[in-house]
Amino acid sequence: MLVKQAAGFIKSEDFPVEAVEPGITRQILGYDSELMMVRVCFTKGAIGYVHKHVHRQVSFVEKGSFEVEIDGEKKVLKAGDGYFIPPNILHGAVALEDAVLIDVFTPCREDFLKP
Repeated sequence: MLVKQAAGFIKSEDFPVEAVEPGITRQILGYDSELMMVRVCFTKGAIGYVHKHVHRQVSFVEKGSFEVEIDGEKKVLKAGDGYFIPPNILHGAVALEDAVLIDVFTPCREDFLKP
């Protein structure tokens, strides 16, 4: 059962950072059953491997640049750019420099939450 986060302010130092892949960390910044926001930090060359999921995702490049692949098409995105992923569309990213994504998912990525 998904535990609902209480309403309130989000201060990043109050939320843990976890290593998820070599060169990639994830910090869940807020969620309930319908929505989740996550900061994902990449070191240069780190790979967010091509994958798909049932969630809608919108992502904002906070810092750095990425080569992003969506449904077989690749583009370079830099700070200030973003992208949208409908459910079940293959996508992935490679950090071209140290970089940060802000990912928002609906519904919540329960698989990101520890039991």
